[in-house]
Amino acid sequence: MTTPKIGFVSLGCPKALVDSERILTELRGGGYALSDSYAGADLVVVNTCGFIDEARQESLDAIGEALAENGKVIVTGCLGANASEILERHPSVLAVTGPHAYAEVVAAVQKHLPPPPAREHDPYVDLLPPQGLRLTPPHYAYLKISEGCNHRCSFCIIPSLRGDLVSRPIGEVLAEAEALVDAGVRELLVISQDTSAYGVDVKYRTCFHGGRPLRTDLLTLSRALGELGVWVRLHYVYPYPHVDALIPLMADGLLLPYLDVPLQHASPHILKAMRRPAHVENTLERIHAWRGICPDLAIRSTFIVGFPGETEADFEALLEFLEQAQLDRVGCFAYSPVAGAAANALPGAVPEEIKRERLARFMEKQAAISARRLQDKIGRIIEVLVDEVGDEGVIARSYADAPEIDGVVHLTDAEGVAVGDVLLVEVEDADEHDLYAVPQLG
Repeated sequence: MTTPKIGFVSLGCPKALVDSERILTELRGGGYALSDSYAGADLVVVNTCGFIDEARQESLDAIGEALAENGKVIVTGCLGANASEILERHPSVLAVTGPHAYAEVVAAVQKHLPPPPAREHDPYVDLLPPQGLRLTPPHYAYLKISEGCNHRCSFCIIPSLRGDLVSRPIGEVLAEAEALVDAGVRELLVISQDTSAYGVDVKYRTCFHGGRPLRTDLLTLSRALGELGVWVRLHYVYPYPHVDALIPLMADGLLLPYLDVPLQHASPHILKAMRRPAHVENTLERIHAWRGICPDLAIRSTFIVGFPGETEADFEALLEFLEQAQLDRVGCFAYSPVAGAAANALPGAVPEEIKRERLARFMEKQAAISARRLQDKIGRIIEVLVDEVGDEGVIARSYADAPEIDGVVHLTDAEGVAVGDVLLVEVEDADEHDLYAVPQLG
């Protein structure tokens, strides 16, 4: 019989990408083949994003495109938490499920496209890799350690979409990490909604892995991951005091000296309206202390400008924070109302033209900081991981560069290198975002 084929569209953040990988793994394990085109698929699954208006529109457009090109579509993901919005726009979709609803998605696929009989398919002999199917390149992978979030930030609806914090068992996380490393992964990117809260929901209970007891907390997990001999990069880390204990692991080389810390703003007034920690002085002190222990530490963060009630003084406080913090990698967004977010009811909406003007000033300020910090790396020998080898050159990343969101390292005179190689290179030049380097011989 003909093997049923599934097409898959994955939108949104790395956490959603991990959900897509798990769904695809379960479908492949159930006997379905995968198609890389609408025309070749018997049914299409669209994993949506629903965090901000632009993402919601992109998801709705993707559903419409899949319906037009294929006709049989199942929708899942964050936008699926509001099924009525999808069905109002696209009433012909076959089914809608919410985020991380793996069993429901597979059940919907099986209902509308039955799998092959068991005698036609044996998951133990079919080509399903032990680490599961992944949508990232072979040399790096996202490792999701928890789902949901206990924070109630006024601009965010993630808890209403994905629920409260649910930490994965530490043994399960480490088993997945080991399988990925065995499959050739050279970099593990640890993700969740709030990575530093890992284990809070289970009261840091002790579990077992490989015959040894392990406490379910980020420090224990980080130490264990650091023993695997690959790059380990931490994302979405709130600056809680216990994060301080991770910095010596970075100084010792067990973790990449990189922290992704979502700070969002620096004005106590705006942070309070956002329902975020408002102790800016403590954050600066912590950043300076971290760099005292690990001078090479690279810090990335994201910020929002034009939040309701933001005054020029609030914005100037944010610019002053940037100057004092000297962050390495920064993303910034003009505030956009999200349907269902508490911030929509706040007074003091900032006009769009002022949002745009502040965003431009913010990015100009940070570009100068980034350029200075990268200039300081000229002449240094650093380790890089090769991402691309092509006719136009070799592109790699350093410890300070997460894939797709940070800068890159452009390599010259790099004949014979392959994707996934780890090299020592000498930095020869830099611009506002990227480095330029040559490999070291031998």
